[in-house]
Amino acid sequence: MESQVFLGGSEPTTLKELSEALGKETIDTMSTSDTRGNSPSYGTNYQKLGKELMSRDELAVMDGGKCVLQLRGVRPFLSDKYDLTQHPNYRYTADFDKKYLFDIEEFLNTRAKLHPKDEFFVVEAEE
Repeated sequence: MESQVFLGGSEPTTLKELSEALGKETIDTMSTSDTRGNSPSYGTNYQKLGKELMSRDELAVMDGGKCVLQLRGVRPFLSDKYDLTQHPNYRYTADFDKKYLFDIEEFLNTRAKLHPKDEFFVVEAEE
């Protein structure tokens, strides 16, 4: 597949696969310790750790205005979703005007109406 777009969701398998595909990043951590008493001591510890770029729970609660794009040859990245109301043809959608709403029931109930002057051929299908 050349590209994938994750718009959001909560299906566990999808979240797991996407989290794994995003991979890990390296983070630096620093911890300090301060011991007080008869022999006080102070210490600093630096570490490099691997952290998932986005965990499953982070993907599940991702901002609704964001999406994750995976394009061939490019590392996956977080992007803003396109605002459909800005598209030049948005005015032709049912969201803009209900007259463009597709009614599946009406479509399925549409039957061809034959008139006395219509010509047609009957074709027998072999079994």
